[in-house]
Amino acid sequence: MSDPSLEDASSAVNELCWECGQTHMVLENHLYDYQDEVDDELVCHICLQPLLQPLDTPCGHTFCFKCLENFLQEQDFCPMDRKRLHFQHCRKSSLLVRNLLDKLMVFCPFRLDCEKVMQRGELDPHLQNRCLGLTKYRAKIENKRQSSLKTNQETATNDATVAAEGSAPAVVSLRTAEPGLVNPAFEEDREEDDLPRLSSLLAETTVVEIHRVDPQEELGIRIVGGKDTPLCNIVIQEILRDSIVARNGKLAPGDHITEVNGVNITSVPHSYAISVLRRPCSVSRLTVLQERGFAIRGSSQERSSSSSRHKQTVNVTLHKRDRGEPLGIKLIRKPDEPGVFILDLLAGGLAARDGKLRNNDKVLMINQQDLKNGTPEIAAQIIQSSEGNVNFTIQRCSDQQGSEIIDEAGSSNSSSPRHRSKSLQHQCRRRSHYQKDLSQTSLCLEKSIPVRKEPRESLGITISGGRENKYKVPIYVTSIQPVGCLYKDGRIKKGNVLLSINGVDLTQLSYNEAVSVLKLNTASSTVLLRVLEFPNIDMSSAAEEPPETSKENDYDWSPLWVMWLGLPSYLHCCNDITLHKSNSESWGFSIVGGFEESQDNQPFFIKTIVPGTPAYFDGRLKCGDEIVAVNGVSTAGMSNSAVIPMLKEQRNRVTLTVVSWPGSHV
Repeated sequence: MSDPSLEDASSAVNELCWECGQTHMVLENHLYDYQDEVDDELVCHICLQPLLQPLDTPCGHTFCFKCLENFLQEQDFCPMDRKRLHFQHCRKSSLLVRNLLDKLMVFCPFRLDCEKVMQRGELDPHLQNRCLGLTKYRAKIENKRQSSLKTNQETATNDATVAAEGSAPAVVSLRTAEPGLVNPAFEEDREEDDLPRLSSLLAETTVVEIHRVDPQEELGIRIVGGKDTPLCNIVIQEILRDSIVARNGKLAPGDHITEVNGVNITSVPHSYAISVLRRPCSVSRLTVLQERGFAIRGSSQERSSSSSRHKQTVNVTLHKRDRGEPLGIKLIRKPDEPGVFILDLLAGGLAARDGKLRNNDKVLMINQQDLKNGTPEIAAQIIQSSEGNVNFTIQRCSDQQGSEIIDEAGSSNSSSPRHRSKSLQHQCRRRSHYQKDLSQTSLCLEKSIPVRKEPRESLGITISGGRENKYKVPIYVTSIQPVGCLYKDGRIKKGNVLLSINGVDLTQLSYNEAVSVLKLNTASSTVLLRVLEFPNIDMSSAAEEPPETSKENDYDWSPLWVMWLGLPSYLHCCNDITLHKSNSESWGFSIVGGFEESQDNQPFFIKTIVPGTPAYFDGRLKCGDEIVAVNGVSTAGMSNSAVIPMLKEQRNRVTLTVVSWPGSHV
């Protein structure tokens, strides 16, 4: 593949595949430049190229996964012998065949700058970590992007600005809010004429493919939303560490999933969307809407001068024990400012232990190499090639040094473990006094269940939850085993929340404390359990569930996110989250819900968190969090028009009291 010219770079960047280094459609196979002629036995007879993800048919032929899948969408027979064939009857080729294919020798696609020849299976890591040609290409693309972005910003009007990157992905403006949507992420009317103005919120539609060796393997994400909730859309709340989606690296919390393998889930109940996402398959094609931040009105010169007034330069040196030791830093680029920024410091990493680098620091230089207009990829390559000391020169806003932020950071990061434990315990046992709409509590049915049992007979249940849990959920039943007394009694169900046993309260206990209390109270011949049941949640899930969903292991079972929304307020654990910003910034989140005559009273939920904003960098707010108060003022019964001024009046600091429930696990 020849290196694209600078004039073609703007369009080529969106077409280039970063896994194979070639230009092809998203749904097409990767392309490779093979060194030698490939044996005909290893060639797919649909695309006439060496096999990729080979599948064997029952009639003894082998084709590429994508080739065969696309062919069988229109035909129902084998392309070779025309025998009847169904895609689900095909099986992955043997490990021997796959290894032979991965060992085929290929040229690096950037042959003008990189003359490496390697095995096909080694090309992806070569491109990601070692290819000088790709590094130069990305730098050229980034320079072109920055030049184009600068031109667009200087000529932009009050209308929505088209994103600089994009001709291939669909770019949409979210400036016009949908009914019921409050977007404190930007404000149209600003008193300060010299401040940069936010023109429109940009989002981009992308297709992401998740490949699974085991079709039953979990994606490893938590999901919130659905048409039966104020969020309406299906939104990623969290990506679990070391999951298949985390390894893929193309999805992020806050992404809106609109389609799964051709199934539209933009207007379906939560339980239906979860069932679609849980369907076992080798490849999950997710169409997602990803926030890209704001387009800015005003000249770049004005922005650069105003943004540099209150900034300081800091030098930080990190000591690597060996060349391969990671620093534990996540680097990003911002849509409205050139350069490389620190998004996050991974807990336990070298940078986090050192404590001198901070989130949102701008990286000016690494080891004396200028990165003022660099990219995260170039910065990562410099770090990886460094031995011993890694010297950072970073730029930091001076208002980050304010005592208020330092005190807050100190209380969460530098206090002793014992002090943190007490603080957490106090927070967990704090009960919310913010009342939800009474119609919501009708989902819960409180029951007192006396159970007679043999003295040595166990209850026969497994539980989960506990107030030390990340989301501070109450204790609930995950399974009922056929060996205990509760299975024979039949009144306790999976998903019931345990309130008390023999008068001992369980609602504020940790998991280990609850297990101990349950064991201590099972010695008697009679046990009195008080539980909460959610009958409507179970019925809606069953009614909307599509066919061919995977079966869950009872031991791994967890409730759907919508079940937690029905809990009465006395079981809520509220968290106070304080956000800080400058006058020129926006808070960076949008909310839905509130009192509307057409929809009655609904809670306020976080729907969107915009990249590059205070809410995004703070990291504690999540999509799907319920806002119960703003600066101590309850939002119960309030409308959108009442909450908007509350948020806009807070120029530099706002405290949100939120309740966060775990999203549905898929």
